[in-house]
Amino acid sequence: MNCGKAVAVLGDQMFFLLVKSRTICRRLPGTAPVLSRSQHTAAERDSPGGSDTAEKPRLRAIDLARKIRQEKAKTQSETRTQDRDPPVSGSQQRVTELKRFTAQLQNVHPNVLAKHLHRTLLYRDKDVVILNKPYGVPVREESGVTTVTSVLPVLCKMLDGLKTKTDTELLPCLGLEKDSSGALLLARSEAVLEHILSLSRSNQVERKYWVITVGVPVPSEGLIDIPVIEREVTGPKPHFKMTLSPLFRMNEAGDGMTKVRSHRQAHAAATKYRVLDSSYGCSLVELQPLTGVKHQMRVHMAYALACPILGDHKYSHWSKLAPQKLPDRVLKKLGLEQSKSRYLPLHLHAHRLALPGHSQSDIAVSCPMPKYFIKTLNRLQLTFPEDKNDE
Repeated sequence: MNCGKAVAVLGDQMFFLLVKSRTICRRLPGTAPVLSRSQHTAAERDSPGGSDTAEKPRLRAIDLARKIRQEKAKTQSETRTQDRDPPVSGSQQRVTELKRFTAQLQNVHPNVLAKHLHRTLLYRDKDVVILNKPYGVPVREESGVTTVTSVLPVLCKMLDGLKTKTDTELLPCLGLEKDSSGALLLARSEAVLEHILSLSRSNQVERKYWVITVGVPVPSEGLIDIPVIEREVTGPKPHFKMTLSPLFRMNEAGDGMTKVRSHRQAHAAATKYRVLDSSYGCSLVELQPLTGVKHQMRVHMAYALACPILGDHKYSHWSKLAPQKLPDRVLKKLGLEQSKSRYLPLHLHAHRLALPGHSQSDIAVSCPMPKYFIKTLNRLQLTFPEDKNDE
């Protein structure tokens, strides 16, 4: 009996000491409380950052979509920053547009080109079709490149209807250079083609081009009647160019002209020109070729008037093949630096085409200018007359 009482008293004393020690731990300043294993685990679970497996706030669908868009925009921005050159006076966007524009045209899919030509058709009847040829697309066949000629069978079916069985065809009459844009005349039969070529030889087909030139022609209106010939340019990179083959030269006294013998390989070439507007050392000029010699308008402007067409990198120099060198004020207006001028497209646009009708009334078509041409006019503050070419 006494033994049982002793055990009970001893148990009470131990419980009292345990409670006292915990109380002291809680009250002593600077002393961390002692927690049991279960209490410690519970504290970690209740703590906001105590466990890696703690439940996180749920992400709403709208927040997730917004986050994905932000990450995608950030990635695209970083990619563009890495791919492009450092911006130069705010001109980088202009350069990027020109590079992308050229690359797209050189890799256009045939079906895409056919649909584009059909959508931008200028005129059609049973004898002829007039297209709006885009810049950078050649008319005649070239290996590895989509051309107007290669898509004409598809375009013909679009014009006549896919289910219509027809033997008609589209034949280019008066071609345009690859780097020019504008009205392109097609015949719908061999007979019409021969008729149009006959009209062209007798100067009954009126073709007017609009060009932007580097320089202002003097006088502001006239006729350039100088034969053109193809010659080889020697040097590190030999190549062939068209150039002038004049019929007259200055005499020894320098006070008159002397007629010289014409070269047998030279081609007669005549071009009418008229300045429509000028600003910042550049001009908008209307050209009317009276002959159809290769590159005659480019050669006449560059070598006869010393006003090369903007973007004409071939005829801006004679002895070398290099990007066109532009005056500083022109570069500033265009938002470019000289090293980026190579991306400028040739500003040569077939604006108007008129000819007698083969079996109907006369045909006269004006072709709208491409966007890059209009942007350049605006940057150079050049204005083009409304229907002035119809006078």
